[in-house]
Amino acid sequence: MTTAAPASTFPDLGTMPVWDLSDLYAAPNAPEVARDVARAEREAQALKDSCQGRLADLAKDGDALGEILKSYEDLSDLMGKLASYAGLYYYANQADPERAKFYGDMNEALTRIGTELIFLELELNQIEEAVLASAVTAPKLAKYKPWLDDLRREKPFQLDEKLERLFTEKSQTSRSAFSRLFNETMTTLRFPVAGEAEPLTLEPTLNLLSHTDGTRRKAGADALAKVFGENVRLFTLITNTLAKDKEISDRWRGFKDVADSRHLSNRVEAPVVDALVASVRAAYPRLSHRYYAMKARWLGMEKLNHWDRNAPLPDKPERVFTWKEAEQTVLSAYGAFAPEMAATAKQFFDKGWIDAPVRDGKAQGAFSASTVPSVHPYVLMNYQGKPRDVMTLAHELGHGVHQMLARDQGALLAPTPLTLAETASVFGEMLTFRALLADTKSPREKKAMIAGKVEDMLNTVVRQIAFYSFERKVHEGRRKGELTSDQLNQYWLEVQKESLGAAIDFKPGYEVYWTYIPHFINSPFYVYAYAFGDCLVNSLYGLYQEAHPGFVQKYFDLLKAGGSKHHSELLAPFGLDARDPEFWNKGLRVIEGMIDELEAMEKAA
Repeated sequence: MTTAAPASTFPDLGTMPVWDLSDLYAAPNAPEVARDVARAEREAQALKDSCQGRLADLAKDGDALGEILKSYEDLSDLMGKLASYAGLYYYANQADPERAKFYGDMNEALTRIGTELIFLELELNQIEEAVLASAVTAPKLAKYKPWLDDLRREKPFQLDEKLERLFTEKSQTSRSAFSRLFNETMTTLRFPVAGEAEPLTLEPTLNLLSHTDGTRRKAGADALAKVFGENVRLFTLITNTLAKDKEISDRWRGFKDVADSRHLSNRVEAPVVDALVASVRAAYPRLSHRYYAMKARWLGMEKLNHWDRNAPLPDKPERVFTWKEAEQTVLSAYGAFAPEMAATAKQFFDKGWIDAPVRDGKAQGAFSASTVPSVHPYVLMNYQGKPRDVMTLAHELGHGVHQMLARDQGALLAPTPLTLAETASVFGEMLTFRALLADTKSPREKKAMIAGKVEDMLNTVVRQIAFYSFERKVHEGRRKGELTSDQLNQYWLEVQKESLGAAIDFKPGYEVYWTYIPHFINSPFYVYAYAFGDCLVNSLYGLYQEAHPGFVQKYFDLLKAGGSKHHSELLAPFGLDARDPEFWNKGLRVIEGMIDELEAMEKAA
């Protein structure tokens, strides 16, 4: 794929990049793909032949065990490279059956190889504590101590090897299959929007909900409701199947609460998440309820229709950012904070690591795929030139910079748990917002910009905690039996009304909007990470503004650590503690302060 594809759908945005995946592989049929699959098979079998049943004895020599983990890490990087290429090649056009077949075949091959390695982590957890404690003092094993510590936390929830193999292999026809069904269905859906010559794909239809014209917003909302409603039985089946699949896995592994497995993978304690959720829900009246009532007044409405929630304010500058302007805006904001951050981000533009244009078949939304430490991340966007798209670019590049900085930790320790994975992305957004705000001279435009930022923060904090509440209702309800579409619709309306407040009028059709949220399908209980990251960044940014001693270096140290340290260790140098409810309240007060500022502007007008 080339790095300079014209943006035919939005010609006024200039030339936008399409990613170049050749740093992974040149093509699906490139000889290197088959070579690396064969190599992964050989190395997995060699590791199994030399180590299975012997790790307890080998652990008596820490350096020997360190060499085994180095081989395991190298193999993980190789397999991750293959998986990354297959996934990114597929996400570029999920409607292409050849790409879908390649993606499916590669997943099957890697699952087959991976099942041969299941023994390793299970046997590592059977090593006696005293033996392992002695072994990790050896130089070659010491590096992997944080990874081994995390692995130890999973021990109570691991099954025997045969069951683990079965769970892994069956995932191809259960969770993975239904996730793929959801993604491919969403990709192929078309939305007949009144006034449009041709039906639209999902992204442009959702984009209409922030249109300046209320009739266009309603047309987009009506089209979404119609198509989601026509397909609600399929999405209900997918949701029921995946929730039941998770319940089976949780029950066999011994997880009690529906979110416990996610907390474990995030390396965060349930009470920390509970404190976050309780703080946000208690703040609903001070945040979203108050803001949307104020917005309704600004728009001259008694209540906002659900399609008006993201309506632009009358004074909001409707500037369209070309792709080049978006690049310059984000890099300038990053550079003002730290030249190293801008230099790292610039590589994504210069080297073809971004896929920006909207096109048929392409995966919805935006993401930064970390791939593997031996290569580099790739960013996917559906760029449409709005200020919010610039914020999205800043967000995903924050992820990309984080992933680049953590690469030196290696394949086992570079991945960052979700509790901290949103830190750099949300911080990058804040830097970009502050830069844009500083360049805005008109008080009316400043008010509109602050309001837009408040809305983004409400979407990141309030809306994501509402999503988490919805997921809890779904998974707890599924444990009692299959859920109907009406039950799911009711759960959705309950959490939306609680979180958004009485100033929003939820018209018929909104009850099926739960169907399109990909996180519910692909990453259960992922969503609270956004609220975690936003509140954390509010606290961090406050320290940055206060010129906290050594802030930039401490911030880079946090990013470079990847997954090698617990969140408590990484926040300690800043004097922050996520176990303290006041930590969350401090972050929420930043949003509340912005709403106070808007209220003062309203009274002064």
